[in-house]
Amino acid sequence: MKPVLILQNLHDDGPAFLATWLRTKGVPFEVFNAQAGQSYPQSMTPYSALAVLGGSMSANDDLSSLLEAERLILESMMQQRPVIGHCLGGQLMARALGAKVRPGQQEIGWHPICLTPEGVVWFDELTSPTVFQWHKETFDLPSGAELLASSPACPNQAFAVGPHLAMQFHVELDEPKLIDWLHQMEAAGSFQGTTLPLVQSPKAIMEQARLAMSDQQRFASRIYERWMRSAITDEL
Repeated sequence: MKPVLILQNLHDDGPAFLATWLRTKGVPFEVFNAQAGQSYPQSMTPYSALAVLGGSMSANDDLSSLLEAERLILESMMQQRPVIGHCLGGQLMARALGAKVRPGQQEIGWHPICLTPEGVVWFDELTSPTVFQWHKETFDLPSGAELLASSPACPNQAFAVGPHLAMQFHVELDEPKLIDWLHQMEAAGSFQGTTLPLVQSPKAIMEQARLAMSDQQRFASRIYERWMRSAITDEL
């Protein structure tokens, strides 16, 4: 099988559980880290699917790596290679498809989302899953997209265009990545004096992670299974 291409924007925002899931399934993958100075591939032809990770920058920032990510998103869609976007990655998908990314209500922590009828089918999930959020911007829906999930703070939590999925939340999270994020944010004083209603404390995030992490990873496994269904499987 051709490898999955994973675009990583920052050192601390790696593929985490996504990489674990791909290894478990025996799916090869290649990670390109823009912050490490790695240029993204020029073509999607050698790859079966595309995953775009998150980052603290805005999707509207004038960064060459973000523009390259949008180019690869569109090329992947045109070649019918499934695309999945996590947080910033989902916002880049929206931008590439002509929708706006704009300021939204900041969410940090474990928060439930409500699935639309289309989302129940797409995610094979009947309940309102709790997922990890870390964003302060949101995307509008591109033309022709199906809204899959919503919440009071963020009406557009996820959308699909055919086999391609954009999410505001971080289903790729695992415990080491979460601990690293919280240590960095505490060291920078990012939580001091924060009283925003949807920004949880590091203590609350870790306490809820004991239950929420395993549930989210089961949810993520179904998402990744659905995403990879239409991956290009011919040999290099």
